[in-house]
Amino acid sequence: MNIYIDNLSKLYGRKYVLDNVSLTITTGMFGLLGRNGAGKTTLMRILATVAAKTTGKIDMAGIQIEKANEIRKIIGYLPQNFSIYPNMTVYQAMDYLGVLSELTKKERIERIPQLLQRVNLDSSYKKKIKCLSGGMKQRLGIAQALLNNPKILIVDEPTVGLDPEERVRFRNMISEIAEDRIVILSTHIVGDIAATCENIAVLDEGKVVYSGTANELSQQASGKVYSMEIHKEEIPFAKKNFHILNIQTHGAKTEIRLLSDVKPSSLAVTCKATIEDGYIELLRKKEGREIR
Repeated sequence: MNIYIDNLSKLYGRKYVLDNVSLTITTGMFGLLGRNGAGKTTLMRILATVAAKTTGKIDMAGIQIEKANEIRKIIGYLPQNFSIYPNMTVYQAMDYLGVLSELTKKERIERIPQLLQRVNLDSSYKKKIKCLSGGMKQRLGIAQALLNNPKILIVDEPTVGLDPEERVRFRNMISEIAEDRIVILSTHIVGDIAATCENIAVLDEGKVVYSGTANELSQQASGKVYSMEIHKEEIPFAKKNFHILNIQTHGAKTEIRLLSDVKPSSLAVTCKATIEDGYIELLRKKEGREIR
């Protein structure tokens, strides 16, 4: 089961929000990474048939994107800002959304308790939506997206605003869900991609600037990541002359981690590049910035 996106473009006014995007997405977790405004949400909305493309072709598991009613039968969608009537209980909300998904009463009675258990909300089914934490609301969002047992799950910026514990729990949950379906995770948080996705695409200004594996993305910065110890008073100079990735202060000494095309000092130590390093280096090269 695959998704094929071929020369997809989306025009708003005179601006291309998506510009000739071509991707192949296979079963499992697929990460779509990019800065805010890169076009990720627009792409997610088009795949979810919420927005229309301007040009290009999309094949969703053998169904052309123009057949919106058929597409909606095989997809689940968690939008960036998931919301539902705040005075409904968790169960009432799921039942209401099940009706909208054209599930029979028997299907709803069978499926809703199973899904609430899967996302660890079975003990909260009587709670009103307005009383749920951010993480609980996102888990409810995943549950509703799975109501029709979709072949394809589209999840847009799901961990924004969650605390670290909820983020880890949420990432683990969607990784399990991806075992037998396509899950597309769109985010600007590199850690979410690094923890869950084998295959990644990077969007920037509406264009695909990278498509490949997570490991290959980290290799973009291979041999360019260094660690070195400096005095606190040297921090302004370091910030001005290097692309700083991380700063950690230990008493009078400060350890910095940086990107550089050349070894910045005889005392600098080469570090193993991470996915985040590769992502930053990719965007740096796109902008044509030299790093000393």
